[in-house]
Amino acid sequence: MAILTVNAGSSSLKFSIYPTSHGSVLPSMLFGTFEGLEPGGDTELRYTHQGVERHEYFKDLNQDPFIAALMHLKGLILSIVDLPEIRAVSHRIVHGGSRFFRPVISTKVILEELSAISALAPLHQPHSLDGVRAFSQVFPSVPQVLCFDTAFHKTMGSLETSLALPKEITDQGVRRYGFHGISYQYIIGELKESSVRAKDRVLMAHLGNGASLCAAINGRSVATTMGFSALDGLMMGTRSGSLDAGVLMYLVERGYTHDQLQDLLYRKSGLLGVSSISADMRRLRADPDPLAKEAIDLFIYRIIREGGSMIACLGGLDLLSFSGGIGEHDSLLRLSVCEKLAWLGIELDGELNRQATENITTKISSPSSSVEVWVVPTDEGVLTAQEAVNLLRY
Repeated sequence: MAILTVNAGSSSLKFSIYPTSHGSVLPSMLFGTFEGLEPGGDTELRYTHQGVERHEYFKDLNQDPFIAALMHLKGLILSIVDLPEIRAVSHRIVHGGSRFFRPVISTKVILEELSAISALAPLHQPHSLDGVRAFSQVFPSVPQVLCFDTAFHKTMGSLETSLALPKEITDQGVRRYGFHGISYQYIIGELKESSVRAKDRVLMAHLGNGASLCAAINGRSVATTMGFSALDGLMMGTRSGSLDAGVLMYLVERGYTHDQLQDLLYRKSGLLGVSSISADMRRLRADPDPLAKEAIDLFIYRIIREGGSMIACLGGLDLLSFSGGIGEHDSLLRLSVCEKLAWLGIELDGELNRQATENITTKISSPSSSVEVWVVPTDEGVLTAQEAVNLLRY
């Protein structure tokens, strides 16, 4: 048997197929991405099977682009003779609200409940749920398993989740939830296999287009930078991160609508907004424009500032890890962050830091460092596949 894991976006779909054996997930046999799934778009499929990368272009004017992509995927799966039968489709769902803290099999009632809280994650939740409905249509006899990005943070205490607002508002579910939980659950699992310090005071940095920090003790989340929504905390690719609410009132007074604010905070801020160039850290590194440097410097500063609050919640630090597209591949950023945290006794091994670009969990701190520093390539797909296996009790 095998698990098909998916992550649906507004115009893209990432997928991977993991075979299983005796309740464990084996390395992926097929993985890829559909791009161009917006209405009227030209769909591109890039996938890898047995180490060989292929790509295809197609367009079906008679179908919804997403459904057409799933039909294409279904045909691809059936055409590859060595793929095991798909036992379940496992979906990453950004927000589980106040009720869903463990994986569940999708039902109509559950999807309605999750749709009702889409305002908590407006850029992610609707697309994820549309993906579940589409897969249910194209793979009607296969269970759809829902794994929640907020679930890992269920161990946070009431002081961490509470907001200083009137009770009639917080009773509506307005509280801090935290996100990137699937990634953090995978990362802490990898760290536990690599270091005895993973059970101590750990700060995990998931740094990509979406970025956050998570403080953990004994492998459990105790604090995180994202809160009620995926806007809070660190500066991100196109998201502002933490912002004085007075700024929003100022903009409202000057005529900004709800939709304009949402567009500003989710799509036009962060690295893109500050630099006016790009949300891509690689492009900013290569650009001599002073605004590119300003954006990078601010991104790093926000990591240090937010990281300080996480370390205070932990009462110190024993291990720091970097993950995500930026965290895994930008050695200069890791160096800058660690230099600014040198007061903790952090010392990097420069060569190990520069070489840590492969898909391998790597320790990059020197033997004399008081804090271990690791690079952990995250893999949300294998985690959601294992969650599906556990739920269905293979």
